Amino acid sequence: MSASLHPHALLDHALTEAGPLARELMNVVQDELDAQPQHFPLREGWRKVRATFAADFEGKLIELLQAGRRGEDPLHRAPLQLGGGDSLSLVDERQALQDVAIAHVAHAAEELNRAELHQIGNFYAALRGTARARERDNPLRPALYAHALHHALAASPVSAEVQYELMRAAAGPLARALARQYGQACAALRAADISDMVASHGRAQTDPLAHQRLAAARGIGTRPTPQATLDGLSRRVDAANSRPQGLTAAAPRDPNATAPFVRTTGPDMLSRLYDQILADPRLLPPLKALLARLQIAVVRLARSDATLLRRQDHPTWALLNRVAAHGMAFERADDERLVDFLRFMEAEAQLLVDAPTPTAALFQQVLARVDARIDKQARQSSERNAVALAALEREQLRTEWRELLREQIDHQIADAPLGPRMHRFLQTAWVEAIVTAMVRHGRDSQEAQAAMELVDAVIDSLTTPRDQADSEALRMRLPVLIERLIAGCDSIQLPEAKREPPLTELMAQHARLLRGLPAMDPGDRRPAAPRPAQAGSAAPSADEIVQRLMEERDSQVPSHWLSADVDRGELPTVPVQLYDEHASPDARAALQRWIDGLQIGRWFHMFIQGDWHTAQVAWISEGRQFMLFVGREADERLPLTRRALEALLANGLITALEDDSVVQRAVDTLMSDLDGG
Repeated sequence: MSASLHPHALLDHALTEAGPLARELMNVVQDELDAQPQHFPLREGWRKVRATFAADFEGKLIELLQAGRRGEDPLHRAPLQLGGGDSLSLVDERQALQDVAIAHVAHAAEELNRAELHQIGNFYAALRGTARARERDNPLRPALYAHALHHALAASPVSAEVQYELMRAAAGPLARALARQYGQACAALRAADISDMVASHGRAQTDPLAHQRLAAARGIGTRPTPQATLDGLSRRVDAANSRPQGLTAAAPRDPNATAPFVRTTGPDMLSRLYDQILADPRLLPPLKALLARLQIAVVRLARSDATLLRRQDHPTWALLNRVAAHGMAFERADDERLVDFLRFMEAEAQLLVDAPTPTAALFQQVLARVDARIDKQARQSSERNAVALAALEREQLRTEWRELLREQIDHQIADAPLGPRMHRFLQTAWVEAIVTAMVRHGRDSQEAQAAMELVDAVIDSLTTPRDQADSEALRMRLPVLIERLIAGCDSIQLPEAKREPPLTELMAQHARLLRGLPAMDPGDRRPAAPRPAQAGSAAPSADEIVQRLMEERDSQVPSHWLSADVDRGELPTVPVQLYDEHASPDARAALQRWIDGLQIGRWFHMFIQGDWHTAQVAWISEGRQFMLFVGREADERLPLTRRALEALLANGLITALEDDSVVQRAVDTLMSDLDGG
């Protein structure tokens, strides 16, 4: 490498350009908002952002670039541990769509600067001495600028929805601004006479998962074309074999190409198919060795089972796909979980090899045991988070429980001699205290039951004593009753100003009872609670509506951004057409099928927290509203809501490893060979 280009030259130049880029971006985003009518509603939000945008963007970008200069990963690739210890926090739709926006901004820049990023990435791969260029090793990759953009918007006082829309609007201007910087970087490489070297570096090897990620996140503007099938391949081979001798189905592409499929027999085709499976670059060596052992049983099965080369859903291929997909999830051959799985598979493979006459049923039995093993291994990964997971699932039921309890308590206290403040307290704050106990400890827990029983205890405490003995018994019960009410208030952190009036009112009623008076003065009877309006009855007055709204707790008002249905047609990335039409019955049915098809133990690639991760489903809630994914590392934990998964799916930011199976890839390759490439 020429000494004229310092290893940090490109980064140093980017650092000096951080300020000018921030100011340029501020101006071009303004131009974009002024030029596009659909962006006019965003101009008020941008006005609030603009004052601090350049400084926030520049500061964050410099921080990321300096981390890259120190040889660190600027985006840290932090483990997927949301929360500490047994405490987990959910990735909801808001977080998922934030990742969608970051991915969209990065993708826009990548598409516009693909050739330049190839050269820059290979330059850093050459500096690191790696065999191939990896996206995360490029400290100038667009994802850094996308994160800086998101940071600058998130630091402003505008809502999350406006931040999201501004990210969309800024994607094009940022991509064009980066084109100038990336062009200057490539010019520096050419001036140093190393552009040819870096352009070819790593050409022989590619990221074996890149095609899958690109297909999921980028090439999804049209519906997928039908895949080649094993039956279709067999029919093509049969057709080629039926031709007169000397006619070929396809000529070899070059002297080193595989021989054509002329006069190929079933065993030959199986051998070719298996060779392609074992040549898959995504498979680690010990996994290839295991699949090679299984080939013995597969070949013997083919002699007696004519459907093997016709049915792609044959248990044999299903077993190979399952084993390969699980093994591909691991980056290192010495990963303890992979070693444990391969040890288990050795015994299963030996069973198939030793069978006198392998059958499809035998492969099906092994597949069932493999599924059970993967399921068990995944569930063990979630055991230490069992308490937090149960709490997350119960959290989903908070609103439903709150409504049911409020209705139940309304019925309980309808005719009780409660003062108006305590009556309202039991309807609102105490309902929240009961629900909180149910979420924390379980619906049928002792704590939740005690909180519910306290309502009856309060009502009973307002019964007029019949004699002195009853008065003394009441006097003895009251301190414990008040103490339990205070503890419930503490459990929901109810402010003193909201707990003191109802408790004071209740104690005043108790004082009346101990003096031999009824709990309520007959002249102070609380008016009957209004019944729901019936057809033809008068609607509540404006004053009643205002009073009702003022009494409601603010925390019970849901955020529009978290609860409203998102218009999938307005999402920023090119959508997956099968899932993106949110209001379409077909799209909803497709989403439902995808969610229903999730199984514990399956591995996925997903774009979360601004980066691609590989994670395994370890837990699914009963209603399939929550899922826990565990990553490759032991401490990686990622709980997602169903709506977050739907947002990722609709934007091509989650894909199953098994969606691109080793058998399908082998069939596609052989069909391509049959067609002459």
